[in-house]
Amino acid sequence: MVGEEMKLASYWLDTSEPFNQSASTPLEGRYDVAVIGGGLTGSSAALALAKKGARVALLEATTIGNAASGRNGGMCNNGFAQNYAVMTDRFGQEKANAIYKAFDAGVDMVERLVQEEGIDCSFARVGKLKLAAKPEHYDMLARSQELLAANVDPETRLIDRADLHSEVGTDRYYGGLLFPKSANMHVGRYVRGLATAAARRGADVYEYAPAMALREVDRGHAVETPKGRIHARQVLLASGISQVGPLGWIRRRIVPIGAFLIVTEPLSPAQVARLMPTGRNVVDTRNLVVYWRLTPDNRLLFGGRARFAGSNPQSDEKSGRILKAAMADVFPELANTRVDYCWGGLVDMTRDRLPRAGERNGIYYSMGYSGHGTQMATLMGGVMADVMDGRPYLNPWKDFDWPAIPGYFGRPWFLPVLGAYYRMKDLVT
Repeated sequence: MVGEEMKLASYWLDTSEPFNQSASTPLEGRYDVAVIGGGLTGSSAALALAKKGARVALLEATTIGNAASGRNGGMCNNGFAQNYAVMTDRFGQEKANAIYKAFDAGVDMVERLVQEEGIDCSFARVGKLKLAAKPEHYDMLARSQELLAANVDPETRLIDRADLHSEVGTDRYYGGLLFPKSANMHVGRYVRGLATAAARRGADVYEYAPAMALREVDRGHAVETPKGRIHARQVLLASGISQVGPLGWIRRRIVPIGAFLIVTEPLSPAQVARLMPTGRNVVDTRNLVVYWRLTPDNRLLFGGRARFAGSNPQSDEKSGRILKAAMADVFPELANTRVDYCWGGLVDMTRDRLPRAGERNGIYYSMGYSGHGTQMATLMGGVMADVMDGRPYLNPWKDFDWPAIPGYFGRPWFLPVLGAYYRMKDLVT
């Protein structure tokens, strides 16, 4: 049960060693690049830039990985969230395939960096299973799999309801679509491992150094932080939905949506074999999606859009109760299982749920991963290092416009209405 022993903290951050390679030198002087944001994008970019020989300052407002990068499900899934047919109708098959393959490349890059940098984060290609919450959803998955197999991902396959127990021990669903290339990992150890690798390669990493002001100066930019000011020839914003600093243009284009997660006590070997025999990442087809996976120590992580609300202790605890009930709906035998961790975070959602990356007024940016950022953030850190090195054609999002959301100035007043709309859709579709 949800009880007094439950920690209102990210399991990933609580069970990984804190980053201990912060720069000891004063925050001053001249750099080739200032990277703002010490999550997956920023740490990956700092590592790639340092490998190129650039003098890099990585500036994090709090601690490495403390925001979305250390508060997600630790899934590293290939493919995009949207239905493949919808994406091909919107963009054409060639562009839809290129976007799909970019997510594949992200998973490949995570695996390569884990191996090259010796990051101990339990990376494993476990596959992702997308479960049909209603019979008609299985028909939709079947149509999608036929197109995927014919055009971009022949490894995908359907699991019908009769065979579902070989994958997951629940009677709640009507079949599923398997993406074998997907992976998972201990994302706390991964993001802190990336930042450690960047520091080892020569990047200066500063925690508790939020960028409070950016000003264009001769041949670069002045970056003001509470710890000092630096001059950088180039600046990369890898800050997601940060509410700190001069990011008004970004805030009109990204909606922060709460995501909440719980982690149970360790399950017995018999429970693991019965409930999660293949150890997949699992997600369902509801609009108010739920998802789950095993942690490296055989706890069940269960998450979802429990509430359209921000994250604070009271909100997280309320969301934890909702998620505990949802978990019991999927796995009734876990109704009385102890929940050891409960936490929330903010997803940087764009209007079309696709990332954005590019350059504006001399400032580079990459963000808006919309809940599918573990692999894409890693990929885009490396890509933006190449873009800033004179190869903008490598950016898969270079041709995507990014208009402001009408009537939105950074405070998502419409989230309760949006939540009610999605709950209604789940009832009728």
